[in-house]
Amino acid sequence: MQTPYELILGWRYTRAGRATRRNGFISFISGVSMLGIALGVAALIIVLSVMNGFQKEVRDRMLGVLSHIEVFEPSGQAIPNLADTLAKIERHPEVVGAAPFVGAQALIARGEDMKGALVRGIDPALEPKVTDLAAQLADTVLPRLVSGEFGVILGGELARSLGVIAGDSVTLIAPSGQVTPAGVVPRIRQMTVVGTFDSGHYEYDSALALLHQEDAARIFRVEGPTGVRVKIKDLHAAREVAVSIAADLDPGLLVRDWTRQNRTWFAAVQLEKRMMFIILTLIVAVAAFNLVSTLVMTVTDKRADIAILRTLGASPQSIMGVFMVQGAMVGVIGTGAGLLLGLGIAFNIDTLVPALERLLGASFLPQDIYLISRMPSDPQQADILPVAVISLILSFLATIYPSWRASRVNPAEALRYE
Repeated sequence: MQTPYELILGWRYTRAGRATRRNGFISFISGVSMLGIALGVAALIIVLSVMNGFQKEVRDRMLGVLSHIEVFEPSGQAIPNLADTLAKIERHPEVVGAAPFVGAQALIARGEDMKGALVRGIDPALEPKVTDLAAQLADTVLPRLVSGEFGVILGGELARSLGVIAGDSVTLIAPSGQVTPAGVVPRIRQMTVVGTFDSGHYEYDSALALLHQEDAARIFRVEGPTGVRVKIKDLHAAREVAVSIAADLDPGLLVRDWTRQNRTWFAAVQLEKRMMFIILTLIVAVAAFNLVSTLVMTVTDKRADIAILRTLGASPQSIMGVFMVQGAMVGVIGTGAGLLLGLGIAFNIDTLVPALERLLGASFLPQDIYLISRMPSDPQQADILPVAVISLILSFLATIYPSWRASRVNPAEALRYE
């Protein structure tokens, strides 16, 4: 089976450059176009992979403190029929673990320093089933939460801002107090700091306080746990599982998954990622449309060749096909090289960045500021395939006008001065 001459000529024009000085210049421009497309595609893949990596890093740290799903009583009171609710939740095939909790807000004071805190009363035996943070603390500070002793585990940033360490006392002030003839007096309880934790997420390290759930129920005057925290097999299916769980529970209970708890943050990340995709796609577009000038110069230089082909019986469509093949070759090679370069860097960025830091004597991610010391990267097929497709489409579109112009060359005029 013979190869169509459009492919043969298109490939020869793509790598031409030995015959004349001008052909060498045109081949150099083709190489620059390939390089531009490759660098644009590689930059897009690397940036999107790093953004995915940062998003995954923050999400994992966030979910180290949060549960995948929360079931709670909207009034802030104890969940009625807690045992029945737990049984229904744990029967769901996607549920890995469930743990009751008491959730409230309070003030924690140490001397003249006073900080707002998110208080979470937990069961030390069940909490490790639903959060990674509790699992990490299960053999260290978590057993120190004993019912009746009123111990508290503070986030590391919260403890540092109050100037306390394990063994110190703090004062917990509950906002809903007792009604007296002098007015509403907030309930105050002396607590002992039994430990601290650092989850790597500042929002929770600076505000979260863990108590035993029975102590929390006494302080906030509730009959029992006000909610249930749930861990599931696939965190990405949290929304669907939450809907399924809600259908089996009492209609008075609210069910909220982790994506809804942090909707603003995830929306901001997705918007930033979308904007970066658009901005970097423009780089690929500029490189792709450099093909227009390359092919126009090639058409001008090959007018005599075009005229000869026309006199030999080549149709305008065939001439157009030759130069479309040339542009497509540049686009395919550039896109392929960009994919290899981008994926090579994205999958090895944890090795390349430290080497670059040692070479330059600089630190791109100071751990005391960003809480992570390595550059995260998470290449995803959902990002890589659109990048490759868009690059190929832009390269193809860039070939249409020069190829059409080549098909319109008049053989008689082209050969007049040859």
